[in-house]
Amino acid sequence: MKIGIVGITGRMGRAIANLAINNEITDLVCGITRPDDDLIGKDIGVIMALDNIGVNVSSDFEELFIKSDVVIDFSTPEITLKCAELARKYKKNLVSGTTGLNEEQKQQLSKYAQGTVIVWSSNMSVGINLLFNLSQDIASILHDDYDAEILEMHHNKKVDAPSGTALSLGEAVATGRGLDFGEVNRKTRDGIVGARQKNEIGFASLRGGDVIGDHTVIFASNGDRIEISHKASNRDIYAKGAIRAAIWSIGKEDGFYSMRDVISSNNNL
Repeated sequence: MKIGIVGITGRMGRAIANLAINNEITDLVCGITRPDDDLIGKDIGVIMALDNIGVNVSSDFEELFIKSDVVIDFSTPEITLKCAELARKYKKNLVSGTTGLNEEQKQQLSKYAQGTVIVWSSNMSVGINLLFNLSQDIASILHDDYDAEILEMHHNKKVDAPSGTALSLGEAVATGRGLDFGEVNRKTRDGIVGARQKNEIGFASLRGGDVIGDHTVIFASNGDRIEISHKASNRDIYAKGAIRAAIWSIGKEDGFYSMRDVISSNNNL
């Protein structure tokens, strides 16, 4: 299976490339970066301190999709939508872990998936997607007897808050309770905001150091508290999830899928 990578010279791009090169199922055939990157034209293997693999860094989106069976993308919402448009044009699969998409952009991504296979998740980690499932299940059991709050912490370079993963956890809780997430989320509290509303799903965001990603869902009642957490200590978990999703996507019907679909399937990837 031929893999192409958006942002090949970045941290995530390199992590995904390393796995793609060393996976017996995948073959890294193309990687692109921004047009002003000094590494354009360099062999991908060489820039990763590996052997020469005969594939040079490019900036050509069209080439990326022509050469690849599946393109893996961890970039920006604008670039992700461009990738989705090209994925549909060339009938190639797209796996994206881009965060920061607004609802309109997610809907546009879903429309592009009407002509190809797109797997998008705010977090490609298998573990965090299990946390999504557990949060939804727990919320459905506890109903509104327990207040739901979500705490997340990331490194000091992260630009969006709450994190996309935290918001997805909130959506899972809302789904479990049969609520409209858009109506019950409370992303900020500052000053005299009044008492907490019964169905609120609150968020708290912390930033500092080099924290890769910590997420905790808290269910608190008058008598006890349940906390379930996931803490990432290595970015390879996202790269592994992306490769798993790419392999899973082959042969699927056109549609808009999530990592939860990937881990819900009975496979041994």
